Amino acid sequence: MVFVNKSIFFRIFTLISVVLLTSSLNFYAFGQGIENDGLNKIVIDPGHGGSDPGTIGSKTYEKNITLSIALKLGTLIKDTFPNVEVIYTRKNDKFVPLDERTRIANSEKADLFISIHCNANPSRSPYGTETYVLGLHKSEDNLDVAMRENAVITYEDNYSSKYEGYDPKSTESYIIFTLMQNAYLDQSLKLANDVQTEFREQTHRFDRGVKQAGFLVLWKTSMPSILIETGFLSNSKEEAFLNTDSGQDRIANAIFKAFNYYKKSYDIKNSFVSKIEPTIVNDSSVSNQEKPDITFKVQIKSSRKRIPLSPKNFKNLNGIDEIVSDGTYKYTVGNKKSYSEIVVYCQQIRKKFPDAFIIALKGSKIIPLDIALKEISI
Repeated sequence: MVFVNKSIFFRIFTLISVVLLTSSLNFYAFGQGIENDGLNKIVIDPGHGGSDPGTIGSKTYEKNITLSIALKLGTLIKDTFPNVEVIYTRKNDKFVPLDERTRIANSEKADLFISIHCNANPSRSPYGTETYVLGLHKSEDNLDVAMRENAVITYEDNYSSKYEGYDPKSTESYIIFTLMQNAYLDQSLKLANDVQTEFREQTHRFDRGVKQAGFLVLWKTSMPSILIETGFLSNSKEEAFLNTDSGQDRIANAIFKAFNYYKKSYDIKNSFVSKIEPTIVNDSSVSNQEKPDITFKVQIKSSRKRIPLSPKNFKNLNGIDEIVSDGTYKYTVGNKKSYSEIVVYCQQIRKKFPDAFIIALKGSKIIPLDIALKEISI
């Protein structure tokens, strides 16, 4: 017989209820065609601040570097897209609780949330960039990063009750993340992949990949959300790079380019959705129609440059397909008509590519997954 702590069980049950309710509301809103004419609002979150310095390098504080990069990113977005509202969780050196950062994003009904941080390691050797989405810890390293970033809540009064008994120093507390269903995981993964691509190909930073971990600052955001670790302040060369205006400019510009790609895709998708008009058909007309030619694939990689279709370039996977879309080469495996089958297949592929995600095609053209699911249900 297994005994379960009642308080933990209640928190998990409550969490599942909230997540399911939120997902249902999001799906309902989508189906009802709520007005949405593109990506119009972004919240940029400079990590740490005020009494919380974040990672401390030999000459720098994380809180100062993240603020500088965030402001540079926001300026790039405003200069290029005057109609996009840029909101910061802080614009100066002040402490902002993690739940307040989430509240800002949710209350503003933002379309996107980007949290900017700097990394650290007990060893001075590690370097490079990595971008996180909310999810399960795929390794001890991911857990360590999440625990370090989440420890900021100890600067807050009554943090244990405020965060439902969560203890940032206890690995047991992370059990809640194993039961969470992030309604925005695929969108977050897409943006995270674009960020890492820009870091690697345009800024020439070492790409440590897209990862999943349980970050409190991403926990309750009701929009696609990512957390970017821009480099290691524990590495002297990387600290020197991040402490310069030119280094911060290059990092901000790489994130901006990824945002630009994401926004274009987002706007096209929502423009397509807004043009869909509800129709009423009888059963006989449906039975005489052919099902739409929709297939599902699992995307495992994307690049601005073509990658030879050799199994050795894809962890010895065979059957790799290349799709060119929006100037990007996307590499996929699998080809299923059934969504339930592709979900099972994606879970298998994630053993090799943890950040793989499902895409939908109508003929040879990629279409929004939501639209594909709606069409096959007709």
